[in-house]
Amino acid sequence: SALGTKLPDSVEHAIEDQLDLPMLCNDSHALGKAKRINDAVGRYIEFCKSTYPSELNLRGLKIVVDCAHGATYHIAREVFHELGADVLAIGATPNGTNINDGYGATAPKNLQAAVLEHHADVGIALDGDGDRLVMLDVEGVLYDGDQLLYVIARHRKAQGVMSGGVVGTLMTNLAFEHAMQKLAIPFKRAKVGDRYVMEVLQQQGWQLGGENSGHIICLDKHSTGDGIIAALQVLHALRAQGLSLAQAASELRMYPQVLINVKVAKAGSLLENAAVKAAVIEAETALNGKGRVLLRPSGTEPLLRVMVEGEDRALVENCAKKIADVVRGLAA
Repeated sequence: SALGTKLPDSVEHAIEDQLDLPMLCNDSHALGKAKRINDAVGRYIEFCKSTYPSELNLRGLKIVVDCAHGATYHIAREVFHELGADVLAIGATPNGTNINDGYGATAPKNLQAAVLEHHADVGIALDGDGDRLVMLDVEGVLYDGDQLLYVIARHRKAQGVMSGGVVGTLMTNLAFEHAMQKLAIPFKRAKVGDRYVMEVLQQQGWQLGGENSGHIICLDKHSTGDGIIAALQVLHALRAQGLSLAQAASELRMYPQVLINVKVAKAGSLLENAAVKAAVIEAETALNGKGRVLLRPSGTEPLLRVMVEGEDRALVENCAKKIADVVRGLAA
């Protein structure tokens, strides 16, 4: 939108409805004009740097940043380098077809190898369009969006600058919700998708939210999700507290989460099936308040996603399998 935010569903649906109508054209005098912004790259680098506190820097920090052969290939290294870090960029040679191919937030193995080889303090993996982020510590251990959001929220709470609460999604790990309770930070879940995180943030008047996939939104810094800016917020927390990534995230113990995709013709109708409801109740009873069950139809495939998480992995796996078996029996 003109405000730099994703369009709401209602606007997108209205646009889609127009696609089936006859094509019409305005007269040329009624059309807008395209303008090229000189030095857009430099301006954006400076904008990213402006979200990091001026009294801090990244000197003495060795970073490997993986740009996924995507949008940040000529941006990310410069941002962290100009803030003082020793930076090695990988996945920064796009050829038009290799975006996200073996690199980036969705494929972090090359980053893990580079972090270990170069003895880096931190690894930063962005995705192809630059709005997702995962990070690695010095040992090559991966930290997802939930863990990184926790690091940011915990630091803001400690500094007394936590504005409102935090928004996650239906897939946010239950351990994160419990961690927010311990920190006395309000927490709400949105539907899966960063646009829905944004909607709840705007409804609540809050600033911080994200998804475990790595979309992190800091509305006090930007109007939308941005992997570079989210990484800078994590680095701010680490530098201000003198902590490593492992230390900053150590108090968040993620619960085992099992996801089983079951092929079905009509996922929506199965959610109301008595046998499925009974299987869910049985699982929730077994978890005894130390886990949760989520059944969610896929938005793109004929699948019903069965997700169970909790403190006990064996129990979680057993509960997920039982529910999935019930769904398969009904779908057969």
